[in-house]
Amino acid sequence: MKAAYYEAQGSARNVLKIGDFPIPEPGPDEVRVRIHVSGLNPTDVKARTGFSSEMPYKCIIPHQDGAGVIDAVGDNVSLDRLGERVWIYEAQYGRATGTAAEFVVVPSLQAVHLPDAVSFEIGASLGIPALTAHRCLFSDGSLEGRRVLIHGGAGVVGTSAILLSKWAGAWVCTTVMNSDQAVIAKENGADLVLYRTSENIADVILEVTGREGVDYIMDVALKENFEVNMACISQGGVISSYATREASDELSIPLLKAMMHGCVLRFVYIYNVVKEAKKTAIADINSCLESGCYSPKIGLSVPLVAIADAHEALESSKVIGKVLIRI
Repeated sequence: MKAAYYEAQGSARNVLKIGDFPIPEPGPDEVRVRIHVSGLNPTDVKARTGFSSEMPYKCIIPHQDGAGVIDAVGDNVSLDRLGERVWIYEAQYGRATGTAAEFVVVPSLQAVHLPDAVSFEIGASLGIPALTAHRCLFSDGSLEGRRVLIHGGAGVVGTSAILLSKWAGAWVCTTVMNSDQAVIAKENGADLVLYRTSENIADVILEVTGREGVDYIMDVALKENFEVNMACISQGGVISSYATREASDELSIPLLKAMMHGCVLRFVYIYNVVKEAKKTAIADINSCLESGCYSPKIGLSVPLVAIADAHEALESSKVIGKVLIRI
């Protein structure tokens, strides 16, 4: 089979290669998926560049997310799954082989049924972004009637958060950097879009919420946004952080102010979230899919041979929307 791979960490252009590999066979409780589309995430870039760890394997086929069709099953997996359309998450986590290949083997639970009306492109856009957004916002129950602030609403995780929150009945405010991002956030259903660099985020939110603030905040840059978050979080609200710019980043917390707010700080690293929580998230994500409410923007789609272009485009932050690789 054809696959992208790297044998050393470094820049996309220098280390990503295309080669031939044996078609893998599924073991017990596993399925093999013929990949149609592979989804690229920032965590895939961080793994390639050595953001927080050295290479755990001598050769890595990258990418955690994707979508395709099950074409083989291992022991303990029903033959009824053959031919099933699925979306995949965490394909390469704890393994050397991800979805940037014609075939991938994953545990059966990590190949999730993809509704017939949903494209492989949307399926490959789920995985890490949708699971992360769900964990940040739905861990305490229903969002119906709640107020949510999503920083970075035009990013892939921010987009997932807006789409899932609106499906769940929340009022959503989001922050963006420019007018192009604002268009995407509005198209995704955000009720209020604010510009990070030119508006007083906290003042506006307090004004439109009758000074009650927002119940949930989801943050891609907690260190930079912490003062704003503390100024507009409601009594007993939840602030969730799922990313950091540097592996060594630290945060100083004003304990008395946090106590007075009664707020909760949640830190989310989706790979370590327990299976039961992921099962709950998957059920909600698929319900959102089936309702027709999940339609993220595809910013770039390239063939496998152009995978380095895709990685460079994601790193440049010039692409608005999901970056996909067609297999």
